[in-house]
Amino acid sequence: MSGPPHASRSWVVEFVLLGAIWGSSFLFTKLAVGEFGAVPTAGLRVAIASLCLLPLLWIQGQVPALRRHWKAVFLVGVLNSGLPFACFAFALLYLTTGLSAILNATVPLFGALVAWVWLKDRPAGSRIVGLVIGFAGVVLLASDKAGIKATATGPAGFLQAWGPTLGIGACLLATLCYGIAASYTKRYLGGLPSLVTATGSQLGATLALALPTVALWPAQTPGLKACLALVFVGVVCTGLAYVLYFRLIEAAGPARALTVTFVVPVFALFYGSLFLGETITPWMVGCGLVILLGTSLSAGLIGPRR
Repeated sequence: MSGPPHASRSWVVEFVLLGAIWGSSFLFTKLAVGEFGAVPTAGLRVAIASLCLLPLLWIQGQVPALRRHWKAVFLVGVLNSGLPFACFAFALLYLTTGLSAILNATVPLFGALVAWVWLKDRPAGSRIVGLVIGFAGVVLLASDKAGIKATATGPAGFLQAWGPTLGIGACLLATLCYGIAASYTKRYLGGLPSLVTATGSQLGATLALALPTVALWPAQTPGLKACLALVFVGVVCTGLAYVLYFRLIEAAGPARALTVTFVVPVFALFYGSLFLGETITPWMVGCGLVILLGTSLSAGLIGPRR
C-alpha cells in the first residue's frame, strides 16, 4: 500500500530548490571572485560551509565516525571541494555563469570515465556512446572560445586571448576531480554516513586552502557586495545545499538525486541573463543539450536497462 501522494512527491520541491540554489552558486561566486581572487574565494567558501555543517555533525552524534576516518575524508575534501571550488572560481573570471554551469554538468561523464579506468567498472554500450557524445559536446563548446583575438600585450594580452580557454580547462579539471573523488569515496569510504563525508570534506578543504588563501589575500579590502555574496555561497550554496542533497538522496534515491545536475545549468543561465546581462547564444544551448544527452546516457538515466 503506497503512502499519501504528498509524501511520495515532497522530494520534488527540494529537488527544484536544490537546483535553484546550486544554480545561484555560479552567480554569487562570480560576484565575489573579482574582488577576493580565486583561491581566497574557494578557501572562505569551504571554511564558512564547515562552520555550518559542524554543529549538525555534533547534533547527529557522528563526530566519532569522522575521527576514525579523518585522513581519507580530508583527502576527499581536497578533491571534491578544495580544488574544484578554486578551479570554478578561476573560470568565472573569464567565463559566463551559464557556460561554467553547463561544463559542470559533465561531472557524471568524468565519474563514469574514472570508474571505468580505476575501478574497472566498464560501462555498457549505450553508456560508452554517451561518453563519446558528451565529450564531443565539450569539444564543440570549447572550440567556440579558443584563441580570442587580444587587444592588449604581455600577460594581460595572453589572459585576454586565452583566459576563456583556460577557464574551460579549469572547469573540466574540477569535474575530473569530482569524478576521482566519487570513485575514491566508493572504494574507501563506502558505508560512511553522508554528513560525515560532507563535513569532513569541507574541513579538509579548509585546511588545504588555508595557507594559499592567506598568501593570496587581496591587497584591497573587498566590498560589502562581494563579502555578502561569499557568505551566501558558503552558507546556502554549500552548507544548506549539502543538507538538501542528502535529504534528496534519502527521499528520492541516488539516481533521481543525480539528475539535479541537469537542472542547475537552467537556473544558472537564467540568473546570469537576468542579473548580469549575460548573453545566451544558440551555440551554447545546442552544445549544452549535446553534453546533457551524453551525460544522461553515460549515467544510465536514459537508454536500455539491464
